Amino acid sequence: MTLTELRYIVTLAQEQHFGHAAERCFVSQPTLSIAVKKLEDELGVALFERSKSAVRVTPVGEKVIRQAQVVLEQAEAIRDLAKEGKDQLASPLRVGAIFTIGPYLFPHLIPQMQELAPQMPLYIEENMTETLRGKIRNGDLDAIIIALPFNEADVLTRPLYEEPFMMVLPKEHPLSSKKEVDPSIIGELRMLLLGEGHCFRDQVLEACPTLNQSFHNQHTVTEGSSLETIRMMVASGLGCSVLPQSAIEGHPSSHLVAVRPFSKPSPMRTVAVAWRASFPRPQAIEALMQAISRCPLKPIQLKD
Repeated sequence: MTLTELRYIVTLAQEQHFGHAAERCFVSQPTLSIAVKKLEDELGVALFERSKSAVRVTPVGEKVIRQAQVVLEQAEAIRDLAKEGKDQLASPLRVGAIFTIGPYLFPHLIPQMQELAPQMPLYIEENMTETLRGKIRNGDLDAIIIALPFNEADVLTRPLYEEPFMMVLPKEHPLSSKKEVDPSIIGELRMLLLGEGHCFRDQVLEACPTLNQSFHNQHTVTEGSSLETIRMMVASGLGCSVLPQSAIEGHPSSHLVAVRPFSKPSPMRTVAVAWRASFPRPQAIEALMQAISRCPLKPIQLKD
């Protein structure tokens, strides 16, 4: 039994004439007749009553032909799925980002993706690095946007851009009168950082050794649950903090705090995209990276 034979019997049932059915199937009448008889012999039942003037479907033939129509429709659906698979930009892409990147990148990324790949909507998620690591590994996400270093077996990474850190101060803080802040002095300040599990907290501590030492020895650090919470606590005068530049530029609440760059060499992070080496849609990953490169993140130094 083949799809071709099923198509023959469905067409013959519609035309009720071997010659007309053969024309629609683009075969000779003997070819169609032999194929129908072969299928009847295989099934052990007569699907059609034949006479010199007409061809009629038998009662069992009606049931077989209804099922044959379903099979042919399902086969066509499989072809459609395969066709969709050939166009790697024709189905949703599941993208995750860490909490300190997603809220500031996604509003720029979505319109760029809609322009570059209008048939590829994004499913987006924000989470911690370790959670995203598990989701990219088990296939729940197709790509994740994280900060380097990031190492995972059978997962590829591509650096996207380098983003400097900025000092955020209460408006009346003495350091707000300076043009830039020396990273070596922030260990002496009352600092606000994200809580355990946030990779940005670890990046700040690593980039600012004096803060790391102060944190472990004097516990002069207060923890916040999000960058927005920290920004508001700084605005209230509770302490100072370090934020990535994308969380500052153009943010509606940035006027509530004083923002100063660090003196060189200023601490920064490298943002990258990661995806499984076996992911079958490399064009989708390329489109994602291209869309990110087009995002209007002017203060961020994008890599070539």
